[in-house]
Amino acid sequence: MTRILIVEDEDRIASFVEKGLRANGFGTTVVRDGASALSYVVTGDFDLMVLDLGLPDRDGFSVLRDMRSSGVQVPVIILTARDSVHDTVAGLEGGADDYMTKPFRFEELLARVRLRLRSAERAPELTVLRHGSLSLDLRTRRARVDDRTVDLTAREFALLELFLRHPGQVLSREQILSHVWGYDFDPGSNIVDVYVRALRRKLGADRIETLRNMGYRLKD
Repeated sequence: MTRILIVEDEDRIASFVEKGLRANGFGTTVVRDGASALSYVVTGDFDLMVLDLGLPDRDGFSVLRDMRSSGVQVPVIILTARDSVHDTVAGLEGGADDYMTKPFRFEELLARVRLRLRSAERAPELTVLRHGSLSLDLRTRRARVDDRTVDLTAREFALLELFLRHPGQVLSREQILSHVWGYDFDPGSNIVDVYVRALRRKLGADRIETLRNMGYRLKD
């Protein structure tokens, strides 16, 4: 599923954009500040970003600048109330792929999203993810540990895929909830801990490390 990161601090607009994109088959994650936007986009799990400029902690231009300087090339559509020529030029020259002003029609935003996704260069999809003696076949949805095959539930599969795409990286509970459950569960829920324990039982207790007050990591 194509995933879109929506960076918007106004709840009404964020909800409007998210519902529209989901209704058209996209996976979405909403964040409301620049620090979270950078934390999420550098994971490489998103195919496109919709970025507001007027964020509470930092200007959207600085978010765009930092992500581009970090080598993140995901397409960016700026969606903002700033309608001056100066801001438009600054956004496009700063690395944005498109610039839309509010108020806007969702149909136009959707058309631009599809255009940018078609234009983006896409890396070939892996069919098997590997990390040491652990592998996950994305077609059969089965894991292998050493010489044994492990059957997974749908949620266990999604969780293991997330870990295997980011080996050695600390993933917070909020990030895991967003990618595996799409925020269907309250961030205060212990559902992540329950599924991590399930994976440990199937894959080995020492493969997934707990970092207190931070999250989980697939060990190197």
